[in-house]
Amino acid sequence: DDVFKTVSDVSELLNQEVYVVGGFVRDILISRPSNDLDFVTLGSGITFAKKTAELLKVESVSIFKNFGTAMLKTKNYELQFVGARKESYSRNSRNPIVEDGSLEDDQLRRDFTINALAISLNKTTYGKLIDPFNGVEDLQNKIIKTPTNPDITFSDDPLRMLRAIRFSAQLNYDIHSDTLKAIKDNAYRIEIVSQERITDELNKIILSDKPSLGFELLDKTGILEFIFPEFIKLKGREVINGISHKDNFHHTLEVLDNILPHSKGNLMLRWTALLHDIAKPATKRFSNKSGWTFHGHEDKGARMVPKIFKKLKLPLDSQMLKVKKLVKLHLRPIALTNEQITD
Repeated sequence: DDVFKTVSDVSELLNQEVYVVGGFVRDILISRPSNDLDFVTLGSGITFAKKTAELLKVESVSIFKNFGTAMLKTKNYELQFVGARKESYSRNSRNPIVEDGSLEDDQLRRDFTINALAISLNKTTYGKLIDPFNGVEDLQNKIIKTPTNPDITFSDDPLRMLRAIRFSAQLNYDIHSDTLKAIKDNAYRIEIVSQERITDELNKIILSDKPSLGFELLDKTGILEFIFPEFIKLKGREVINGISHKDNFHHTLEVLDNILPHSKGNLMLRWTALLHDIAKPATKRFSNKSGWTFHGHEDKGARMVPKIFKKLKLPLDSQMLKVKKLVKLHLRPIALTNEQITD
């Protein structure tokens, strides 16, 4: 591809080593399409990006001086460049203290072994795969684990816990037992992450090929309690006089999975599935005559939608209003099956 040839040429021109790293390399190995390219260079990522843009005849380069990164877009790809670095963290922030580092330092700071793979674009070693943490083996075994101590990884940057769960839902991979335990132990640390970043990962889980898996892991690790407590309340069955109701947590996830063929890329329809019974805990009643009832849960649920969207920093526009309306009307199809109904 012209992009890789050009990046290799820039490496020689600047006498600066460069590697394509992370998700793109992972996705090549599992035959998954990807248009985002991350390059690590041993030197200035900004200088490298500017020279690459010049040779590719790309006019606009976005520069983020605080992070030492630069980004440009071609017809087919989004390219991001950064100088190799190592990171350290303070206890109360997920923003790292950054120092220049080696390629291995840069691979070590990455979240998971499957994202720590690199391919050389240097003339003498062009195309060589660099895999210091056995990421290829983990890809083959469909395992998600950290390249270093998972307790440190997740305590330093708690967002990585959500990323582990998101990759599990997207790729249908298992999270390694040590990594899963570390997520449970550090679940409370998610509170230092901004709501925008949490919601971004939550949306990716909802849009994944197996969102129910993601939500079951969020529950199992204790993270769901911190990021979406309203959903936790759907869990469980109550029994009175031998009469029980269904577990609305698992029912909701079943509904979410069932709409996947009809909602590819439709985030708001999937949010509707998640929220359609959100008011059942608040409207649950038991009577000896009729058993368990949830009268009005569709109306109360619709009124809860704007509050939940505001809290999660989801859009409060026409998309939210559509979700609200669908939640309010979600029992209507049942009514329409009545044989006595008129036109």
